[in-house]
Amino acid sequence: MKVFLRVLKWLAVAAVCVLVGLQFFRPARTNPVVDQAQTIHARLQMKPQVAAILDRSCQDCHSNTTRWPWYTNVAPVSWFVIDHVNHGRSHMNLSEWGSLDNRQASKKLEEICEEVEDGAMPLESYTRIHWSAKLSSEDIKTLCEWTAAERARIASR
Repeated sequence: MKVFLRVLKWLAVAAVCVLVGLQFFRPARTNPVVDQAQTIHARLQMKPQVAAILDRSCQDCHSNTTRWPWYTNVAPVSWFVIDHVNHGRSHMNLSEWGSLDNRQASKKLEEICEEVEDGAMPLESYTRIHWSAKLSSEDIKTLCEWTAAERARIASR
């Protein structure tokens, strides 16, 4: 039994050392500069309710204005979160909406509605920690009505 406890103690010490060592290998948490004229808020017409939903449930992963909570400083959690943000920004960046042409913007609006209707967005791993980001059925309806209206407005240009 003593040998087992001694081995367990050394394994615990080794695990702590590994975790401490991992803190020196962190990817960068970035928030690139935002040109306000290029954001989705500047490029599309939206009611305050829509802006509030996007800010609450989408901005952290899909914009350059990510709020980085304390746990994004702790590896290996930081790796997971930073990877999600980088992936989210690469798929759709609300801060760089102005770089999309009308066809691309219309497609992204369509995807927004599809993703929230399917429950794919926001990610469950995000809403487990950020409860306020969960979308109600009314939020989903509001977003989908807005995306449809904006797609129609873009098509009429």
